[in-house]
Amino acid sequence: MRGKTYDEINIGDQASFSKTITESDIHAFSSITADFNPIHVDEVYATTSSLGRKMGGRIAQGMLSASLFSTLVGMYIPGKGALYVSQSCIFKSPVKVGDTIRAECTVLEKMEKNRIRMKTVCINQHGTIVIDGEAIAIAAAKVEDVI
Repeated sequence: MRGKTYDEINIGDQASFSKTITESDIHAFSSITADFNPIHVDEVYATTSSLGRKMGGRIAQGMLSASLFSTLVGMYIPGKGALYVSQSCIFKSPVKVGDTIRAECTVLEKMEKNRIRMKTVCINQHGTIVIDGEAIAIAAAKVEDVI
């Protein structure tokens, strides 16, 4: 997939990407980040602790779902040649094994120095927003950087 240069990006441009969160994803993310919080990896803890009962059992790491925004920046808008600068996240609802998460971005503003500001959300298969936020990325300036 070809990325877009700063000049090719328009306010209102949108992209989305979906992924079903698996047991393997949670364990791989734990291994990469060393986040072995039992709410993510221990079914007994997640079903017997007060937090686990409140969350309805074991949940995926919030940053696992938020990492899908990186796919949008690096593969869709701006795409190849982009540099992720910042991301804000408000975690609104837990993500469970088997949930299909759709990460979406919408370009809100073109800023100086080839930066773009985007609205970012992750939505589960029930239409519930699980993460709400904003991102800033630097788009490539030249076509040869996105091909």
